[in-house]
Amino acid sequence: MDRAGTVATSAWSAPGRVTLVGDHTDHDGGLSLPFALPLRTVVRARPRADATVRATSAVVPGEPVELSRPVARGEVEGWGAYVAGVVRVLTHSGVEVPGADLRVESAVPPGAGLSSSHALVLAVAGALADLAGATLSREDLVELARRVENDEVGVPSGVLDQLAILSARRDRLVLVDAAEDAPARTSLVACDPVGADLVILVVDTGAPHDLGDGRYAEIRADLDRVRGRLGVGSLRRFADRLGPERALEELADLGVGAREAGRSRHVITENARVAEAVRRCRAGDLAGVGPVMSASHVSMRDDLGNSHPVVDLTVDTLVSAGALGARMSGGGFGGAVVALLARERVGEAESRLTEAYAAAGLAPPGCHRVTPADGAGPVD
Repeated sequence: MDRAGTVATSAWSAPGRVTLVGDHTDHDGGLSLPFALPLRTVVRARPRADATVRATSAVVPGEPVELSRPVARGEVEGWGAYVAGVVRVLTHSGVEVPGADLRVESAVPPGAGLSSSHALVLAVAGALADLAGATLSREDLVELARRVENDEVGVPSGVLDQLAILSARRDRLVLVDAAEDAPARTSLVACDPVGADLVILVVDTGAPHDLGDGRYAEIRADLDRVRGRLGVGSLRRFADRLGPERALEELADLGVGAREAGRSRHVITENARVAEAVRRCRAGDLAGVGPVMSASHVSMRDDLGNSHPVVDLTVDTLVSAGALGARMSGGGFGGAVVALLARERVGEAESRLTEAYAAAGLAPPGCHRVTPADGAGPVD
């Protein structure tokens, strides 16, 4: 982290993230294919005369979050815990965080599995670092966000979200390769749904989504046990060495429990689905990614076991309304659904969703027609 001249005010913007294919593969050294949403979080910062960091939110009602240094871990709950985590990690990394007033504005639905927390963390980190006159590299920001989620908030997530948010470009998917024996790498894959007369629809289902409740950690622990039994560093490398079919046969003969076996099967088959989705995109067959998305959701529902009844209702309704494919996105146990539709089918699909939710006694879902957007960075 390099020092530069301090600034009078600063502002950073960071997008939400949705995964087209490839969830729960990054923490196994696997492949994922997310992209940045046009829905963004903006944090504006101005210096204070004292050492307090005071944050207000236009999204979450209530009293401002006020942090007087030193900030103790666990001192703040809710969205303020992420702000406190950023201040702690920046400080421990050698950045002299000044007193500041922060104003948070966001169009990223909180708790929807669209990386609202990572968008908040990266926007706060960028704004505070600029105010402090510190330059953070992409690698700095990726590690900072990981430490905030893992160590400060207690969610054992990987690096997928922050890599996608920082690497994203308009009309591009971000292929994340989190290979176990090297730093995670990203490359861009062209994705122009408008040119293909398609629509990517992101649905905020309203189903509760909380990765800090232990279920996400349970998945990682199950996969760790299987890797230990196999004596491998990652299921991806295991499948690359043997081939997916032989790897699945070896897995079936391992004698682990059904839950561990299913979750391991998801990781192996999901990596193959990401590779197939990339191949189809590069061949100009974006519509062909639809069935890959649907197969991914079946795997999450039946093998990984991290879906939710409202999410399944959403996926089934979209597919019956003519979607080319639909799947849950993110860590799971609720959250958002992403679907690929022909443009002329979108209106009907949204109407069918509203009807299905009403019949189930649910509030209407939030539907967003999106295209891949640019990643995080300073606001002029």
